[in-house]
Amino acid sequence: MVRDTSPATAADILSQLHSERTALQSFVTLLETEQQALVAGQAEQLMPLAESKTLAVHALNKLANARNSRLLASGATAEPGGIETWLHTHASDSLPVWHDIQKLATLSQQLNHSNGELIQTRLRSNQHALTVLHKAANNAGSLYGPDGQARLPTSGRTLGSG
Repeated sequence: MVRDTSPATAADILSQLHSERTALQSFVTLLETEQQALVAGQAEQLMPLAESKTLAVHALNKLANARNSRLLASGATAEPGGIETWLHTHASDSLPVWHDIQKLATLSQQLNHSNGELIQTRLRSNQHALTVLHKAANNAGSLYGPDGQARLPTSGRTLGSG
């Protein structure tokens, strides 16, 4: 079986890697924007960002699957380092872009993990605040009678008895 390693294939792979790197750079920017919103407490921005992240992840998965299919069809192996070895042998001009992709993927994992921790911290804080408010509301409910008038707590002793 003859594998197609012509310059066109190398150029196609380089172009594909460029597209993937651009998509990853946009994804990292999105994660950084999410982190800024989390730190600033701008919760209203989180839902649109989550939707954008979902779309970006689908696009990235599609690009990665296409890249893997093309490289495997060209003779790269699926084992760790297989793509890098193939690129080194058949498309060495693509190696810097491939290295960028690997760095951006690692950065996106770190940012996503960090953002997850920020979300958990905010969630715990909000749950604590809700618990405090709920207790305060329950205590306030015993201060007023059904007629809306203040009901003062009694200690069992009346004024003047002493």
